[in-house]
Amino acid sequence: MSKPKIVGVSGNLSRPSRTSALVSKVLDAIQEREPVNIQLIDLADVAAGLFAAASFDALSPRSREAIEAIEEADLLVVGTPVYRGSYTGAFKHLFDLVRHDRLRGKPVVLTATGGSLLHGLVTEHQLRPLFGFFAAQSLPTTVYATESDFENYTLSSLAIRNRIESAAKEAVEQLNSRSEIHGFRTARTPLAATI
Repeated sequence: MSKPKIVGVSGNLSRPSRTSALVSKVLDAIQEREPVNIQLIDLADVAAGLFAAASFDALSPRSREAIEAIEEADLLVVGTPVYRGSYTGAFKHLFDLVRHDRLRGKPVVLTATGGSLLHGLVTEHQLRPLFGFFAAQSLPTTVYATESDFENYTLSSLAIRNRIESAAKEAVEQLNSRSEIHGFRTARTPLAATI
């Protein structure tokens, strides 16, 4: 059976990006626990094609590949910088192009970055309702990091690393519980059996 496919989405248009660094750390933490295939979709790389389309049918082939990767993933790790108290318009436009029935039941790890702790609930008040619209399954542990949690765009906070480990554990538990239903198998003993 094939390995599960984990797709990360970084909703930041700039580079270097704390958001991309955070999403990558979550992907790495999942991959350290389970043999999975990971892919990072960085909005900085695909924005031009996505912004040229108002609907899925109008997407260029390259942009369509990015949207289909999101739709076909076994689990998503999404991240956005906080802009004016919410996710960015670019992040929202990307998910406006995802067909509304393609994320049903899909596990999603929610992450965000911001300038201060004042926006720490963006994952609960903005991202969780967005993925609720898709009937996706937002996992309990979210990860929010501020500028002070990074040094030169590299995550340096032990507290954030611990939250990432908690989110990765939940992600692997979801993958193991869904593996037989969706036709992939993880090579290791299910995490629940090792606790």
